[in-house]
Amino acid sequence: MLDNDLKEALSELLKSELSPVIQRLDGIDSRLDRLELEQSQIKQAVLETNETVKRMEVIQEQQHTIIELLSARSIEQEAKLKWIK
Repeated sequence: MLDNDLKEALSELLKSELSPVIQRLDGIDSRLDRLELEQSQIKQAVLETNETVKRMEVIQEQQHTIIELLSARSIEQEAKLKWIK
């Protein structure tokens, strides 16, 4: 009987001492879950931003090519105008 009472008292003591630790671990788990979700969302945003930047680079290269072509045409037209005068 005494052995049983001792086990029960020890069990209650352990539960009461470990309860705050368990609660804190549960809180840490919740925060970790939130951080993992936020990290996933940030990763998705970065991937989308990278795709946007790549599209902008392609457009910029196309615009650069067009500007070079227009510049060459402008120089050619100026030369023709000087030749006509």
